[in-house]
Amino acid sequence: MKKHLIAILILFILYAIGISTIPPYIESERNPVKIAPPYTVSPEAQALYGRLDFISDLHCDALLWGRDLNERGSRGHVDFPRMREANVAMEMFTIVSKSPAGQNMQSNSEDTFDNITPLTIAKGEGPWNWFSLINRTLSQSGDLEEFVENEKGKAIFVKTKADLEKLIELRKSDPSVIGTMLGIEGAHALEGDLINLDLVHQAGVRMIGPTHFFDNELGGSAHGESMEGLTEFGKAAIRRMDELGIFVDLAHASPAIVDDVLKISTRPVIVSHTGVKAVLDSQRNLSDEQIQKIAEKGGIIGVAFFDMAVGEPELPNIIASIRHIRDLVGVDYVALGSDYDGSVAVPFDITGLPLIVEGLMNEGFSEEEIRAVMGENVKRFFLENLK
Repeated sequence: MKKHLIAILILFILYAIGISTIPPYIESERNPVKIAPPYTVSPEAQALYGRLDFISDLHCDALLWGRDLNERGSRGHVDFPRMREANVAMEMFTIVSKSPAGQNMQSNSEDTFDNITPLTIAKGEGPWNWFSLINRTLSQSGDLEEFVENEKGKAIFVKTKADLEKLIELRKSDPSVIGTMLGIEGAHALEGDLINLDLVHQAGVRMIGPTHFFDNELGGSAHGESMEGLTEFGKAAIRRMDELGIFVDLAHASPAIVDDVLKISTRPVIVSHTGVKAVLDSQRNLSDEQIQKIAEKGGIIGVAFFDMAVGEPELPNIIASIRHIRDLVGVDYVALGSDYDGSVAVPFDITGLPLIVEGLMNEGFSEEEIRAVMGENVKRFFLENLK
């Protein structure tokens, strides 16, 4: 009996050590920053950046890693203190519940080993999260709620138009107040049950991508095997999302799903993090025809920051992607969609956003256009469309 107790104690100690060391190591490996802060720009660019009163980003996966977002981190790309340092008004935090082994841009099977399962165990989460996608999703939702509560009024979990209006009003006198929104990357998290849409909506989710890196019950992924459109379940899910006021995120969706959603959904859509084929011809990126259809429906497109979306070198190609959307359909439809903390190498963390302002200035963007790209478009979109 004593030997058994000793063995259990040793296993517990090893597990505790693993919890404190393995997730940080994995995050550091998966989310490098190519150029470390601090970042410098011209006085003119810094002055313009300082005049921006609503900066926003449409995609960040920081909730996945178990890091305390109330504390300034030494790894990763985003946390609340760095949001304030960068004067970012609102971030869309997204939930990743499953990721296939060998994840790539070309083709992934939904049946391959799930990378998130060992990470979930290594983070010390309860056994109820180990093999349940909806439980993992609700757990990350709860984490964001707790992070916001810990800010004691200095952060707002934006779920309604009234919440966003409150954020805007509070920031007029106190720019340290920040806002968060919540999305889901891949509706496989619903586990094939529409009831779970109501559960995640109650938990604060206001954006869901039908698919992520593999096909699921809703239809085909841009990186899956079938390239099919929405299934009957997928169509029912989109209609229910419309009823609840959950935005459809077309990042990672197959071209057939993009077409189906634009036909079925009665609301403007989001593409939270993407590139454009005109800059990088990738199957995850939007064609000119897709950009035009999304704009015609009043949607918004977030340009991602990493090489597999925009190519290398990243910063010039981020600017080129923004410019292409502006020139094609107008500046009102383009935004930032970094994919920070999304298992990608990025050229700079969130405190490097002034570099984008400088890049836009060098390309001849007016201050009004820069304001639109850096966050005013996101603010307007949600003021017009949040319930």
